[in-house]
Formats: sequence, structure tokens, C-alpha cells
Amino acid sequence: MIELSKINLVLIGYFILINLITLITFGIDKGKAINNNRRIRERTLWIMSLLGGSLGALLGMKMFRHKTKKLSFQAMMAVILVVQILLAYWLLS
Repeated sequence: MIELSKINLVLIGYFILINLITLITFGIDKGKAINNNRRIRERTLWIMSLLGGSLGALLGMKMFRHKTKKLSFQAMMAVILVVQILLAYWLLS
């Protein structure tokens, strides 16, 4: 049986990894946008955020000034983040 502390370490590792990958993906997409190359789908960015990478997405939006003018994208990111915060609160309480 896996100890609770090992599960916590795995979850922490997962969230660090998914947020790092999401941040890098936002940077790659911004580079592609600057160079007029084929872009990463918004749906992919949203899925990565839904899978736990919302903090990396928000950091990527701020760092790379990417997707900051598109209000529909910002609204979806806000909804994803709020849902994740509520879910984390519910799971931890």
C-alpha cells in the first residue's frame, strides 16, 4: 500500500511538471505567433490548464504577454482556475 506522503509527493511532482510544461507551451506558442508559424490550438492550451497547469498558463500569459488581449481566452482561464481552486478546497476540507 502506498503511504499518504508518497501520494502527496507524486501529486506535487505532477503539478510542478504539468505547470512547467504548460508554461513552456505558452512560450512556444508565443514564439510561433511572432514568426507567423503554425500555432498551438487554444483547445490544447485549455486542456493543459484543465489537467492542472492553470498556474503555469497564467504565468505564461504574463511572462510572454500571450493571449492577454483575447478576453474570451482570459475568461476561460479564469473559470478553469476558479474550478480548480474550489475543487482543491473541497478535497482538502
